[in-house]
Amino acid sequence: MTTHLAVIAFAQNPDPEARERILTLVQDAGAEVERFSGVRVTGPGSAGHDSGVPGYNAFTAHVAGSDATALLAALRPDPLEQMLPGVDVNVVPTTLFDPERKKLLVMDVDSTLIQQEVVDMLAAHAGREAEVTAVTEAAMRGELDFAQSLHARVEALAGLPVSVLDEVLAAVRLSPGADVLVKAFLREGHAVAAVSGGFLEVLTPLAERLRLTRHTANTLEVADGKLTGRVLGEVVDRTVKERSLRTWAGELDVAPEDVIAVGDGANDIDMVTAAGLGVAFNAKPALRAAADAQINLPNLDAVRFFADL
Repeated sequence: MTTHLAVIAFAQNPDPEARERILTLVQDAGAEVERFSGVRVTGPGSAGHDSGVPGYNAFTAHVAGSDATALLAALRPDPLEQMLPGVDVNVVPTTLFDPERKKLLVMDVDSTLIQQEVVDMLAAHAGREAEVTAVTEAAMRGELDFAQSLHARVEALAGLPVSVLDEVLAAVRLSPGADVLVKAFLREGHAVAAVSGGFLEVLTPLAERLRLTRHTANTLEVADGKLTGRVLGEVVDRTVKERSLRTWAGELDVAPEDVIAVGDGANDIDMVTAAGLGVAFNAKPALRAAADAQINLPNLDAVRFFADL
């Protein structure tokens, strides 16, 4: 049976010969190019973007006659290096393009759905941003146990008035293209979820604003109007993220191969590898090495091309 795949490439400022070089690489890998398309996504007049959102080029080649693993190995032999400088080349199954198959998009929140790390923003109010940020970065690289690192970081927040949560929420900014991406999936009848090692106090208002289908995160303990420096219940770590993805897929009747998961750090590895398509978004090396696909440009909207939206 002939295998049908899509080679999807992204670049902010591609070499004029990038298209031809991608096609040549595909053909050299023994695949037949059935059709090819390219689009420049930028500006308020394109795909609903707001002015100032970074633009990018997206190329899609429908190919046949090659195994996905072998083709990806030919196009991206090293997950930490781009064969074509400035161009992310990915291979995805075209079953994700089927509009009749309901899909579930699951996203990490801090540094993925939003631009910031909320715990670092809270730590700034406590005057301990530098030390907390260093722990956050080590945890995202996979150098520290996430649950232990979270408890240590939250301890630094003890005594902060609960009102700082509203201040942080007001300062949170969605990643460029996030709103467009979410709307694209929901508009086509798909589901969108967010799972965070951060905090429900910030995520829930965002989820309501974006009309997300599901969301979960940690809960900060509060006493006498102040943060206690503790979280309530089970920490949302990499294991819980994967379990949430599987639970939501089951509840929403989405096949495992129709789940797309997006993250940026080591805490996302389990859910990214459990998904039908795992995407590393401007990610740390540990996640880039584990993910099926990569986007290394500052526009989350590019994820929609993996579902042909």
